[in-house]
Parts: sequence; C-alpha cells; structure tokens
Amino acid sequence: MLFECVKKIGNRKEKWSGRISFLKNYGSHFEIQIQSRSSLMVLFGETSRGYFASIPDFNAGCHLVDPQDIFWNTESLTRVLGKVDGITVAAALYTATAYLKGLKPVP
Repeated sequence: MLFECVKKIGNRKEKWSGRISFLKNYGSHFEIQIQSRSSLMVLFGETSRGYFASIPDFNAGCHLVDPQDIFWNTESLTRVLGKVDGITVAAALYTATAYLKGLKPVP
C-alpha cells in the first residue's frame, strides 16, 4: 500500500512517499512494516481508552484517538518519534485503517 506524507514548513510543503510492505492482524492488535525515509515496524490496536501505537525499535509509543485522525496522530507521534517519522507513521496508520475498513483498494 502506497501513501504520501506532507510536512508543512511555513508556506512550503515537503512531500515524500511511503509504503506499507507488511500488514498482519493478530486479533488483539495489528503489525505494519513501513518503508519510507526509514524502516519502521509499528504495532497498533484498540484499548478501553482509545487506540495506541507502539514502535518498539524506537522505544516509543503513544495513545491515539482514532487511527484515521491524521491531525491528532501526527501531533502525538511527532512528540515521541520526531517530525519525519511521526508524520510517516500517522500517514501509514491512516492508509492502513482505510484499507482495513474497506475504504481503499490495495494498489
């Protein structure tokens, strides 16, 4: 699955592409492998308090309101991962959940 990332810098926009190369449903959570400017493995799922994303290779994780709320997720993920990786993971989660909900065909 391909997706696009956008970082706003004042009036400019920096764009880069990403790809979800692996997606697995474990029943209680999902695992995705993201290829972009870096390679990221993300675990995400739902709890009684909302959603979560965990990035074990970065010793990072955070709460999410909904995987398709790209604004909130970008804010939360950039705090724990930095700008580029946070934006990348937020865009990947948006794309993955759209696919899982049947909203987007696999390219």
